[in-house]
Amino acid sequence: MPVSAGGVPHPLSQFVLKVHGRCDLSCDHCYVYEHADQSWRTKPRAMSRDVLRAAVRRIAEHAVAHALPLVRVIVHGGEPLLLGPQRMDDYLTEIRGPVEAVTRLELTLQTNGVRLRPEMCDVLLRHGVRVGVSLDGDRAANDLHRRFANGSGSFDHVRAALALLRSRPYRELYAGLLCTIDVRNDPERVYEALLAEQPPRIDFLLPHATWDDPPLRPGDDPTPYATWLSTIHRRWLADGRPVRVRLFEGLRSTAEGGPSGSEQLGADTVDVVVIETDGRYEQADSLKTAYDGAPATGLSVLTHPVDDVSRLDAVAVRQTGVRGLSAICRECPVVRQCGGGLYAHRYRSGHGFDNPSVYCADLRALIDRSNEETTMHATTQSEASGAVPTDLVARIASGFGDERTIGWLVEQQRSITRALLYATIDQHGATPAWRTLTDLEADHPDSIRAVLAHPYVRSWAVDQLRPGSGPATLSYLGSLAAAAAVRAGTPVEVDVEIADGVVTLPTVGTLHGPPGVNGPARLTAEQGKLWVAGPEGTITADLAHPAADAAWQPARWVPLDDWGVRLEDGDPARDCHRWTPAGRLDAAAERAWRSALTEAWRWIRAEVPGYAPALRTGLQVVVPLRPDPSGAQRASTARDAFGSLAAALTGPEDLAVLLVHEFQHAKLGALLDLCDLYDARSEATVMVGWRPDPRPVEAALQGVYAHAAVADVWRVRDGNDQSYAKYLRWTTDAIAALRGTDALTPLGAEFVDTMAATVEGWES
Repeated sequence: MPVSAGGVPHPLSQFVLKVHGRCDLSCDHCYVYEHADQSWRTKPRAMSRDVLRAAVRRIAEHAVAHALPLVRVIVHGGEPLLLGPQRMDDYLTEIRGPVEAVTRLELTLQTNGVRLRPEMCDVLLRHGVRVGVSLDGDRAANDLHRRFANGSGSFDHVRAALALLRSRPYRELYAGLLCTIDVRNDPERVYEALLAEQPPRIDFLLPHATWDDPPLRPGDDPTPYATWLSTIHRRWLADGRPVRVRLFEGLRSTAEGGPSGSEQLGADTVDVVVIETDGRYEQADSLKTAYDGAPATGLSVLTHPVDDVSRLDAVAVRQTGVRGLSAICRECPVVRQCGGGLYAHRYRSGHGFDNPSVYCADLRALIDRSNEETTMHATTQSEASGAVPTDLVARIASGFGDERTIGWLVEQQRSITRALLYATIDQHGATPAWRTLTDLEADHPDSIRAVLAHPYVRSWAVDQLRPGSGPATLSYLGSLAAAAAVRAGTPVEVDVEIADGVVTLPTVGTLHGPPGVNGPARLTAEQGKLWVAGPEGTITADLAHPAADAAWQPARWVPLDDWGVRLEDGDPARDCHRWTPAGRLDAAAERAWRSALTEAWRWIRAEVPGYAPALRTGLQVVVPLRPDPSGAQRASTARDAFGSLAAALTGPEDLAVLLVHEFQHAKLGALLDLCDLYDARSEATVMVGWRPDPRPVEAALQGVYAHAAVADVWRVRDGNDQSYAKYLRWTTDAIAALRGTDALTPLGAEFVDTMAATVEGWES
């Protein structure tokens, strides 16, 4: 294969280890044994211990050289389970030691499932391996291709393996299902059969084909693969997306300008390398469908570092995104979603891979249909529920917002939180606690929904995704899982983290142990009791007795007429405001907060009722702050913690002003998550009355929106008060300054004009 090593090395973070080179099935659609590349015949049956050690050494060296925060190793074949439990245990031990010494390791294994038994599951569980299983649908669909050499089908064997993965001891192993499409199979029956196996995720794989060896296209349909997948896509949408489907999620993400998360779609860079049983580096296995020798690099772990692989022209070209596609693809209007399709599917003799995919027409039709179907489904759902306000921006810009408007914002924030959680798991890898959460959601979705609505889940996830934020602290997922299990009344055992003696169960309560204790712990919840076994003993709580005691503080709920807020004084993730949060409230402090919040709410309802619907619908949590030593007021809204605000205790009327002021910031932040009100590339600044320094456009927008509400409150309290005049001046001057920039989008200009009309109405 014509390659060179003249390029600049770049990091590769995914490594496919071919630990066994043979298979116990004889699938006629297998790209390893049945397609153009037949190099398997010349390679060892299994990877030797020496080759494995060399491969792992190369991976660890590469991780160190490029400071990789995560390395993904996929244990593959052939059929990797042919190693047997003891040899698998030995090999996984060999892999983990050197890699985990230098970075975080995520281990997965792809199998046909035929040989999956409890003794193998015990090995995989001990090493934290996630297991993907190949299944093509119901019995007829699966056994059309996935058969033994004697012609008998594998369906019963695979279903037995999946039943084992669903059993309580091994649930955390279950990564998902891989289904290779055959358009002769009924798509809805395939979908229903896959869904019945309760997978965490489904991948649909187009059968490997090239322009030299095109895919099966029975009948007159020119795009049968688009038709097949669209049938499932519509059903999936109608069912409420009951399972993650990589292809469909990729279509939605790329439609919004995001990554595809898959080689099948989008122009994501590819950073995977295969290491064969003899130690040779190869490109992706799918290239075996192109021609004999297509994946070869001519390099080996015995003689070359990973950087030499990354320098190869054939590898480097797949790091260039759309620029590396054929001229035809680059001119296509859906290239950002299609990304040229799978690299192997572009091959044509005499032209190499500089072609559109052999599935080009199907991908174009699928993208158009899925975009339309997704939009139509969202519109239908919105119209059916009456949830999407057509005048969203105008209602928010007015300074207020009714229950329907704010309720819609709340739902969008919850969707964003979920997306950030999935992104966190994709970046840092799944944990047992994450798998507990996904298991709980299947049977107790309301409990999961309530816990994930906690405002500080999003702020925690954002911290995990922030570049340069240090090592991931995924132990918070254990707290979320424990909280959801307690709410659902189901037993759970998860790893958590003790922070200064505290373990929080968001929305449920907080366990308090000796101050100053930090470190990992094991939490058990069963029959209304909690135990946290940590480095300095065990903390216990009896949930049957909901009153607070030295070790247990239930979530503090403050009823406010027909709604209420939580006083959050335990969750470490609440420390995302400008000032330090107060510690655990004593009885006197709690009474003071309850009284102040109750009276503040009464004042808001009586004096400025226009702000009440938004607070009632959107505010969930108030975090007490340590008071300012000088006695000045303190309050804060965190951009990534919608539904919460923080404040130091003050008198009821002043607290009412703070509640209105801070929740204005929350509303506008939620709107900015969805709408572009200004050009983020603009370097324009605005002088404002409340700060001596020029402010960026977003900060000015936030300030004027919140200060307008404060002016409104002071107008009601006393129209001649100097405070009203000051805030009114600040507001009108800032509006004029914003109008004077060229940074506002048309929607942003509309937003500012609506604010101005509200303010002008006060003086009429």
